[in-house]
Amino acid sequence: MHLTVGEHSVGHIRRIVRSLLDEWALTELTFSVELGVSELVTNVVRHVPDRRCTVLLARLTTGVRAEVTDGLPQLPLPRMEVVQEEESGRGLALLDAVVDKWGVTSAAGGGKTVWFECRTCRSVTL
Repeated sequence: MHLTVGEHSVGHIRRIVRSLLDEWALTELTFSVELGVSELVTNVVRHVPDRRCTVLLARLTTGVRAEVTDGLPQLPLPRMEVVQEEESGRGLALLDAVVDKWGVTSAAGGGKTVWFECRTCRSVTL
């Protein structure tokens, strides 16, 4: 999905993610994938001036891979220490806690792609 996102976009995207996972019979991954995608899209809303991004959700034989690509070349850095009083800065730590693996790659044209994968405990037929 190629999107220009705003404050209310995250809820709509969560519903799309939930619908795809239901269609793919991967509902056990709903919490982690919804939360991961929500955090990454929220980062676009907060940090990318034009708020444009591409959201990709792919079904794998082992589960699901999600990618959010934006045009901002600055790579996100996980905070080593979270300050209790701050309202932001927990997204990548939260992502790390609920997904099996994640990373960041530079995208063509100067942007970046933040991706993650969530695995299921069972074999998935594509």
